[in-house]
Amino acid sequence: MSTHTEHQAQQGREPLDVNTPGLTRFDIVREGARRDDIEIVHYEPQVVPGSKAERRLTRTVAAMFLLTGLAATAFLIIYIWWPWEYAPGRGGDKWYTPLLGVTLGVALLGIGFGILTWGKKLLPKEVSIQDRHEGAVSADDRTITGQTMLYMADELGVKRRPLLGISLLAGLAPVGAVVAAPLVGGLISDPHKNNQMFTTGFAPAEGGQKIRLVREDGRPVRPADISAGGQLTVFPGIEHGVSNRHADSPTLLIHLRDSDAQESRRNNEREGHGDYMWGNYAAFSKICTHAGCPASLYEQQTNRLLCPCHQSQFLITDNARPIFGPASRRLPQLPIEVDAEGYFVAKSDYTETVGPDFWERP
Repeated sequence: MSTHTEHQAQQGREPLDVNTPGLTRFDIVREGARRDDIEIVHYEPQVVPGSKAERRLTRTVAAMFLLTGLAATAFLIIYIWWPWEYAPGRGGDKWYTPLLGVTLGVALLGIGFGILTWGKKLLPKEVSIQDRHEGAVSADDRTITGQTMLYMADELGVKRRPLLGISLLAGLAPVGAVVAAPLVGGLISDPHKNNQMFTTGFAPAEGGQKIRLVREDGRPVRPADISAGGQLTVFPGIEHGVSNRHADSPTLLIHLRDSDAQESRRNNEREGHGDYMWGNYAAFSKICTHAGCPASLYEQQTNRLLCPCHQSQFLITDNARPIFGPASRRLPQLPIEVDAEGYFVAKSDYTETVGPDFWERP
């Protein structure tokens, strides 16, 4: 006699033959529970099948799943077709990330509330008590397990409530596409289109005209305007060059002392930047490569440039190499020269990406 049979005999019950014709699926589930030393002491549906309450809850859950599908579809549309490329001013790209966040959030909330409502309101309530035991798995146990799983599927009510199954499929299919979209996003649209992350206001104008370095008030800068050991914040001399439209362009123009300039030129030549300086003058981006704060505190005695946000320090005479703090990449250097009128101009745009590190940087 098996352990289950002995246990039921001790309780005064004869075990059911689970292969007996006429047994309902729930009869088999209850017998399986008893053989597993589980007694179902309370089991009742929360709503009457076919009632108005059931139909109302079904529509509510379906609406949540459909909302999930709509939000996920909107996410895909925005991800693929919304103008995400950065443009000066306040273009449509400013809404790209917020809209992705809102649509993905609504989709996940729809799934969550739909499943919670389904489980809390539509599934039957059950109270069971189980004793701990160990035993081998018999053929009857396997039959009972299979029937229990089928019974659980029946209790979900998808067959009786086809609207739930349709809405669940309509809601989850777009969510699956949302998961896959970032993985194939580079195949949908080239993230380097127009190289908007690699140009600043110092890029030469049409016809190759070089851009002057100007003060905040727009006046161009001559070498004599900065004394030895001094520095000046400069901007591209173009329309809106001093505004937030070109927030990636602020540059620190530094007049190094003779000995410091010689050291800086030697280190520049080592990095292949031998022609980036003009005389004893060097220009570096003010945008910290750690978090994008303005690195503007220059200590002329040590030639260190300090970022006040997180205390990163850059050694100007060694290609603005980071020597302290969280920054891990040097400040990009702007190649400069003096034009025929004696004003500083950028020989070209920055040859390295300006600002904090990002994954696309080679």
